Amino acid sequence: MLIKVDDTVEVMSGRDKGQRGKVLKVDRPAGKVVVEGLNRVYKHVKRSQRNPQGGRLSLEAFMDVSKVMLVCPTTGKPTRMGVRFLADGTKERYSKKSGETISVVAPARALHAKKS
Repeated sequence: MLIKVDDTVEVMSGRDKGQRGKVLKVDRPAGKVVVEGLNRVYKHVKRSQRNPQGGRLSLEAFMDVSKVMLVCPTTGKPTRMGVRFLADGTKERYSKKSGETISVVAPARALHAKKS
């Protein structure tokens, strides 16, 4: 999974289709993400000392990562992304649509550097 916390994503299917938000949490083993302000559900809370009134809390729930696409920082459109190694061995995430670098994943390593 190439999506990380603080990435801006757009929802591609479901009731929040077309809306954008920032990724708050990522659950890699389950393949799920929490997006700020989207996929809101109600949690019914019993009265307690911590929450004396009780009632319904509205909070963001996990959604499948296949329902979201990263928004390209340069074009502002949803894009697929890939991972590539640069000539010096740096590993980076890039936008498949524009070819621009999104972020560096790992620092330069001699093992992945191109031999000239």
